[in-house]
Amino acid sequence: MRISEVRELDDTELGKELGDQERGLMNLRFRKATLQLSNTNELKNARRTIARIKTVIRERVITAGLEAEQAAPEKPADIAPEPETSAETTTESEGK
Repeated sequence: MRISEVRELDDTELGKELGDQERGLMNLRFRKATLQLSNTNELKNARRTIARIKTVIRERVITAGLEAEQAAPEKPADIAPEPETSAETTTESEGK
């Protein structure tokens, strides 16, 4: 499955496809262990497909978080004033 095909899927389809691919990878491992797997490249392809799906899921989570941050206005109370340094306090107390 190519990355363009993965990006076309919606979130529920991605979750379903991820489960299918992980189940398929487990079956490939069993076939390899029992010497029934003739093409060992299938393991690599399955792992890469799983990585592609997880990447797209993570991309969507990050973009959703960024969109939520931009939609919520920043509150002025969240910005704290800078604390005074000890050097400024010392000079003020010496001058008095």
